[in-house]
Amino acid sequence: MMNLSKSEIIDILKDDGQNDRVFKLADEIRKKYVGDEVHLRGLIEFSNICKNNCKYCGLQSKNKTIERYRILPDDIISLAEKAVELGYKTIVLQSGEDEFYTREVMCNIIKRIKEFDVALTLSIGEKSTDDYKAYKDAGADRYLIRIETTDRNLYKKMHPNMDFDNRLRCLKDLRELGYEVGTGCLVGLPEQTISSLADDILFFEKINADMVGIGPFISHPQTPLKDVPNGSFTLALKVMALTRILLKNINIPATTAMETINPNGRIIALQSGANVVMPNVTSSEYRAKYEIYPDKICINDSPTKCRGCIEGKIKSIGRTVSKDYGFRK
Repeated sequence: MMNLSKSEIIDILKDDGQNDRVFKLADEIRKKYVGDEVHLRGLIEFSNICKNNCKYCGLQSKNKTIERYRILPDDIISLAEKAVELGYKTIVLQSGEDEFYTREVMCNIIKRIKEFDVALTLSIGEKSTDDYKAYKDAGADRYLIRIETTDRNLYKKMHPNMDFDNRLRCLKDLRELGYEVGTGCLVGLPEQTISSLADDILFFEKINADMVGIGPFISHPQTPLKDVPNGSFTLALKVMALTRILLKNINIPATTAMETINPNGRIIALQSGANVVMPNVTSSEYRAKYEIYPDKICINDSPTKCRGCIEGKIKSIGRTVSKDYGFRK
């Protein structure tokens, strides 16, 4: 099962009789290639303002019910410093596509956070080649930009006024500039097929992604997809496991969306190929407002409580929290 064709991937995704075998194999490969350590990334969601209108996302600019916020640079630095004090070796800066944070502003934030001796991941959307180069020169190590779906027609339907080829350009630029490149997909979008999910997995392999985040679609009541049923936890878990089987030594997060769908979702994911968790270190006054999807877990918990909680869960399954920066092995 190590080198899978598209037809073999489709067969596995369709056949729930193979689930236990797939999850077990993914866990064995994870153990062999990346070990038992789990990397914690401290997530700062610093702005929920977004110029885009992705149909599945609660942050879309057409959503007028959401209370918008942006965290100012000095306060972002303060949150990062607190995360470092809690033991995080990677900081993840995530936001909507908010043009308030110009290249100069972002580079200043990056340089200041890098003074804390941490790895830095950015997840701030589609930018110019020159922007990506400036962020890299300022010290950014990784960049996460999910493809969401490799089905061009579905991508166009889900992302009004966005361009699939520009998304590919972003991923290509990031690779050429020397970032660790992260991408991923949503599982359960309307009109998504098993065949296109197989294409997603093979796409991750083709671009040799360093990080892949996979989560089930969760419908948001203030979006055009409000009446679409949520994606399947099991199917998302299978897509994740197959990604581990094909890309053996990459970093794969147990996503928050997994646990929003299933109360034990992150632990199950860690036992099915995942090796990363991204606890939220944003202050609680903002967490509930970063509502990509509803009912997100832990929105009222303090960063200290989140850290202690996830560390306890990791130890409960015989795993340990890594003390290194968590680059791809």
